[in-house]
Amino acid sequence: MAFKVGLLGLGTVGTGTADILLNPSQRHPLLKELEIHRVGVRSLDKARTVNLPPELLTTDLESIVTDPEVDIVVEVIGGLEPARSLILQAIAHGKHVVTANKAVIARYNDEIFTAATDAGVYVLIEAAVAGGIPVIEPLKQSLCANRLQTITGIVNGTTNYILSRMQSEGSDFNAVLADAQQLGYAEADPTADVDGFDAADKIAILASLAFGGRIKLEEVHREGIRQITAADITYADKLGFVIKLLATAKRDNPTFDEALNSDQLQVRVHPTLVPKDHPLASINGVFNAVLIEGDPVGQVMFFGPGAGSGPTASAVVSDILNIAAILKVERGSAVQANGKPLLDPLLACSHQHYCTIAPIEELETRFYARVLAEDSPGVIGRLGTCFGQHNVSLESVVQIGLRDNRAEIVVITHHVREGNFRQALQEIKAVDAIADIPSTLRVL
Repeated sequence: MAFKVGLLGLGTVGTGTADILLNPSQRHPLLKELEIHRVGVRSLDKARTVNLPPELLTTDLESIVTDPEVDIVVEVIGGLEPARSLILQAIAHGKHVVTANKAVIARYNDEIFTAATDAGVYVLIEAAVAGGIPVIEPLKQSLCANRLQTITGIVNGTTNYILSRMQSEGSDFNAVLADAQQLGYAEADPTADVDGFDAADKIAILASLAFGGRIKLEEVHREGIRQITAADITYADKLGFVIKLLATAKRDNPTFDEALNSDQLQVRVHPTLVPKDHPLASINGVFNAVLIEGDPVGQVMFFGPGAGSGPTASAVVSDILNIAAILKVERGSAVQANGKPLLDPLLACSHQHYCTIAPIEELETRFYARVLAEDSPGVIGRLGTCFGQHNVSLESVVQIGLRDNRAEIVVITHHVREGNFRQALQEIKAVDAIADIPSTLRVL
C-alpha cells in the first residue's frame, strides 16, 4: 500500500521535495512506496520546473489537509498563516505532518505539539533548522543518551556570508548587504536574518529538543549584526578572533541537582568574537554549523549547507521516510488502551513544561569594548578604575591609535557578569574624557 503525501507549497523547497519523491532511483527503497497525492499551490497557471500531472494541483489547500486519503501532510509554504492553521487542521484530521517552517514551530510549538500528542500523530521538523544538515534527529535519537550541556551554532547563512565577506575584504556592513541582496543571499527586507530573528527561531527549537522543555521565544535574547563595522572586524583579527553571529543554548548550572529541580538555561543570539582556533571560526560563506557538547560524547559538530532547494528538501524527505517507516511497521498493530496510536518517544515532541531562561544580565562571559577617548594622560587608568569598581576584571587594554583625533582603545575583559559590565559602561560614558563607546561584543 502506497503512503500518500499532500504537499502544501511548490516553491523552492516544495519543488525540491517533489523532485526527490518523483525520482526514487538509487535512493532508499521505501521512497517507491510514497505517492504525491495532491499539491497545493497559489496559482495553477505558473510554469513549473517539476513534472507533475496538472490534476494533482489545487489552490484549495484546506482540501488537502482534510482529504481522508492523505497520510502525511508536508507544509513548505512558509510564513505564519495560513501555515499554522493548516498544520493544526491536518493534525485534527489525523494526519502526520512534516514542516520546514521554523517560524511557526518556534512561536506555536506549545499549541502544535500538544495537539499532535493528543491526536497521536507526528510533527517532524528536521528541515526547520540548518537546511540539509541532520541535527534535529541526532538530538532526538543519536545523542539522547548524553547529558547535553551546550549547543552553539552558526545557523543563518545570510549573516555568515556577510560577516565572512567583511572579514576577507575589509568592507562595511551596508556594502556587503547590498551585494548579498543582488546575489540572492539576502532578502529585499533582510530584517529576519540580519537582526537575528531567524537564528532565534532556530536556537529556540534546538534548545527545546536538547534540554527537554518548551522555550518561550520572547525570552530568547537576540541581537543582530547591523552594528558590526569594518573596524571591529579588523581589531578582532589583530587580537586573534573572527566575528560570527552565534546562536547559543546552554545549561546555566551544568552540575544540575535533580532533587533541587533548579535547572535553567541561557538561550541567546548575538555577534561574538570567536577565537581563530575554535571549530566554528572556519565556517564561512552561506554554510551553517552546529557544535554540540555533552557527556559522555564530548564535542560533535554538524556542518553543511543551511538552506536551498536540494539540502532542505533532503531533510523534508528524510522526515517523510521516518513517518512512512513507522506506518509500514506499526499501522493497525500498536495502539494504546485509549485507542490512540503509540508514538515513538524518540521521534515525538511530548515534553510539556517550560524551561527557565536566565536573564541576559546574569550571563558570565568575556567582553570586547572599543572606546573613543581624549588622547590625554590618565584616560586608560580611569577606564580601569570604573571597570574595577563594578568587579569587571580586564584581560587586556590596548590603545590602537587615533581616530578623528581621539584615542581608540580596545578592552578585553576576563569572564564577568554581564550586568556588572553594563553598569561599568554607563559610568564610563559619563566620564568627560570619553567621547563614545561605538562597539561592545561578547567573546567566546
